Amino acid sequence: MEYLIFAVVMLGFIVLFMVKGFLDYRKSQREFIRKLRSDYGVLPQKEYKPEQFANISHYFLKHREGFVIDDITWNDLNMDDVFKRMNYTWSAAGEEYLYYILRKPALLEDELLHREEIIGFFQNNPDERVAIQYIYSRLGRTGKFSIYDYLDYLDDLGERSNFPHYLMIVLLIGAVASLFVNLPVGILFLACVLIYNNISYFKIKNEIDPYIVSFAYVFRILDTVKKLLPHRIPVLEEELSCLKSCSGAMSSFRRGSFLLMSGGRMSGSGNPLDMLLDFVRMGFHLDLIKFNQMLSEMRRHIREIDGMITVLGKIEAMIAIGAWRESLESYCTPIFGTQTAIRTRGLYHPLIENPVKNDLTTDGSVLITGSNASGKSTFLKTVALGSILAQTVHTVLADSYEGAMCRPVSSMSLRDDVQGGDSYYMVEIKSLKRILDLLETEGLPVLCFVDEVLRGTNTIERIAASTQILKSIAKKNHMCFAATHDIELTYLLESFYHNYHFEEEIAENDISFSYKIMEGRASTRNAIRLLGIMGYAPDIIEEAEAMAGDIALQGYYSEMRK
Repeated sequence: MEYLIFAVVMLGFIVLFMVKGFLDYRKSQREFIRKLRSDYGVLPQKEYKPEQFANISHYFLKHREGFVIDDITWNDLNMDDVFKRMNYTWSAAGEEYLYYILRKPALLEDELLHREEIIGFFQNNPDERVAIQYIYSRLGRTGKFSIYDYLDYLDDLGERSNFPHYLMIVLLIGAVASLFVNLPVGILFLACVLIYNNISYFKIKNEIDPYIVSFAYVFRILDTVKKLLPHRIPVLEEELSCLKSCSGAMSSFRRGSFLLMSGGRMSGSGNPLDMLLDFVRMGFHLDLIKFNQMLSEMRRHIREIDGMITVLGKIEAMIAIGAWRESLESYCTPIFGTQTAIRTRGLYHPLIENPVKNDLTTDGSVLITGSNASGKSTFLKTVALGSILAQTVHTVLADSYEGAMCRPVSSMSLRDDVQGGDSYYMVEIKSLKRILDLLETEGLPVLCFVDEVLRGTNTIERIAASTQILKSIAKKNHMCFAATHDIELTYLLESFYHNYHFEEEIAENDISFSYKIMEGRASTRNAIRLLGIMGYAPDIIEEAEAMAGDIALQGYYSEMRK
């Protein structure tokens, strides 16, 4: 009787523990859903380990075709940080697709308008948004590798046949049958078959175990699709139809998959039934046979798997863009015209806290002058980011933005290539050459941004070469925004470039900047005065100012214009 009472008490504790675990799980899910609703526009705290962040680009690398934002431009504009600021996704598919669209500007407005429909729907329908985000949180991420790494690794397995496994089953049945013919011989035969079976089983199992992770993620993708399809969302009609078609083609992949992908085996729970099934697997190689069948199915349906990842990623990326918009001080959707021009009000940089907003209206290329730290480089990056975000996430951080669809490219934050053996000047001219080459290709107008043209060489050659390079860009149906300290260029290029500048104020040995762009060329020089503010010897300051005055009096600028 005591044993029975003890058993009942223990069973009660187990039931209570299970119920508590279930209730805690439900409570955590309700809290998560509540936060999805209440924290819309609050960026989730994510830790980006270098090896994991590198994997985010792999969808883009697999689909890199046509015009893309190249590595130089991406790094010039600190686009990794822009991506992180925008990454409100919960799944690997979503964040990899978000990265992809930031690197591949749309070249047709229709594509952007459809994105806007999806973004707007989820912005205006919080119930649907929360439900879909919860589904994506169940899909989750892939760990240290991209799903495309896993898919690539499958090719390393080569062609695999089930014939050896079927032969082992025949031998095992034959060994059992031999027990009824000659027991001693049958026992020896059975022992040899079992030993070989187990050795070969564990050898092959160790080979395939790392690849089962890719199968597991494909299953999660299929489950996500299954949960999404009942949501009848008009703006996603095309996407949901694609998901239905692609998942339907994978029915054979799922059939009998429990032999390889049972929950207990994947989690290592030690369930007695799973342990029993493990012995059956070892004896008959059932999971190895199923692995080869599923491998064959995955290879046959790589296009469908890619299609599901693409559509799932697209939907979540649009939700993330809406959440990012919610976090912004102000934003607008761009207006695209056919004229190569930019008209914007209240434009600001997405990564600067308390940014200064600027207005700009120009129907041609722009040359910007001004002193160091006055805002030239930041303004170039702000306009460049505005043009890229307009054609990727259909969002510009401004009160209004009008411009032509274009191909943005930059040459700004360059440095010596120590490993490649290139000096700064060589790196610079290679960077500029790729822009000139892009001008010669067919496609939308190029919108290029150049900071301090050819700063890596002497003044005379820099001015001469810079004049010709910038002139060649402006002569075509393209736009260039260039920043320079060489005031000579504002005269030499005034027929091709609109002059703008930034100013500073120096008062009582202090300097301040408004960071507001102004029309015309810079009329002040502060480099020498800054030496004084920083405590340089008075004789250095006086002699430098005298020399600068002599050069100006010689009519240097007028000579350069002849």
